[in-house]
Amino acid sequence: MKRILTGDRTTGRLHLGHYVGSLQNRVKLQEEYDTFIILADVQALTTHFERPELINKSIYDVAIDNLSVGLNPNRITMFLQSKIGAIAELTVFYSMLVSVNSLRHNPTIKTEVTQYGYDDLSYGFLGYPVSQAADITFCSADLVPVGEDQLPHIEQARKIVRRFNDLYGNGKIIIKQPDALISNTPRLIGLDGNSKMGKSLGNAIYLSDTSEEVNLKVRSAITDKNRIKRTDPGNPEVCTVSKYHEAFNCSEYQNICEMCRSASIGCAACKTLLSKKINSLLAPFREKRAYYEERKAEVRDIILAGSNRANLIGNETMEVVKKAMSIYM
Repeated sequence: MKRILTGDRTTGRLHLGHYVGSLQNRVKLQEEYDTFIILADVQALTTHFERPELINKSIYDVAIDNLSVGLNPNRITMFLQSKIGAIAELTVFYSMLVSVNSLRHNPTIKTEVTQYGYDDLSYGFLGYPVSQAADITFCSADLVPVGEDQLPHIEQARKIVRRFNDLYGNGKIIIKQPDALISNTPRLIGLDGNSKMGKSLGNAIYLSDTSEEVNLKVRSAITDKNRIKRTDPGNPEVCTVSKYHEAFNCSEYQNICEMCRSASIGCAACKTLLSKKINSLLAPFREKRAYYEERKAEVRDIILAGSNRANLIGNETMEVVKKAMSIYM
């Protein structure tokens, strides 16, 4: 089986945007690929270094979110980034092969600098694409499932690998060059109409939300601002709730759009239909989450077992890498 590397930063519980963008596809891919899932606690420090307690708690939250949506602990390798020595070593070696200017011009870095409002970048934040290259290559991943906005990181990793092989390979491939497995799933917008649903933006429905929390959040979602009265025709194209129906209620989406345009359904009723659909989706996730919440020791064992396997593979990678670099005795 080919191997994929995917995962999440441990900066809080995961939301519907994560589910639409990656988790639902991750569940399908586990049947076709040797799936490695990284709990990226070190990378989380690049933006949350002042809140280590959040990162520590989020390790369990993110692991349980992954397990609750249907990932099978017997089919995947879920591991903790900070426990893998090969990642730390490769990050150092790779950092010698990358210029500061190339990192500064990385489109994703530029976007996130704006998002977080950073005036002065830390070494860790600027260099996290280098760390991501180590995440991907320590286990010789063939593919990395990503959206188009993450393609610059994959190309950075590929560039590093090519440079490494050119320098140390003596005509041989020492490190496998990863490919992107592009997801064409559209990004789920936030409840406030923001182009992105985000943990820090206060516009997310979490996979762990109760049915009442979902109902309250959906009721707060932005609709067509020009639709003042119930009898006014609406415009689904500018309605956040409409986008959610498209994602979670696709069989009824066109009909709901027509009812909105003809004013035969009001926003409150439209939101009620959406809440039912989302709660129907989340119901089995809540059941699995409850199981794992009561068995944190089992979750810990899953992470440690995955980390042990990842370390065995990483140690084999480093033997080859260090021999190629003449760093051995």
